Amino acid sequence: MITEAQRQFVNAGRVAHLATADAHGTPHVVPVCYALIGETIYITIDEKPKRRDRPLKRVRNIMENPAVAVTVDRWDEDWSRLAWVMLHGRAEILERGHEHDAAQDVLRKKYPQYRAMDLTGLPVIAILVQRVLNWGELRN
Repeated sequence: MITEAQRQFVNAGRVAHLATADAHGTPHVVPVCYALIGETIYITIDEKPKRRDRPLKRVRNIMENPAVAVTVDRWDEDWSRLAWVMLHGRAEILERGHEHDAAQDVLRKKYPQYRAMDLTGLPVIAILVQRVLNWGELRN
């Protein structure tokens, strides 16, 4: 489903934008760190300061409505270099297990900042990609 050009573009990106919506369809978009493994995008919840009395809005939205989109884009003042890949899919929250741990391992390798954090007990968002769109020249 994901072409090699799309995969390379997504893997080269450092930040994506995760779009979720609650049960009423109210959108919520946040920048995220991510890893693409096979046909699944993984996003871990990290230790940056957050409210502790309830799950993050993105997690609450996924529990209500698992349909999500993730966009990785490239901005450049030279508009001939603008490009993006949008991945649509269904998300689930992983609390523990092999897939959870493997995703966090890959995310630690991609983002050195995660190496200093204890991610072990924190949830991971797993998005099974169902549809991929892109625009612009994906090759650097």
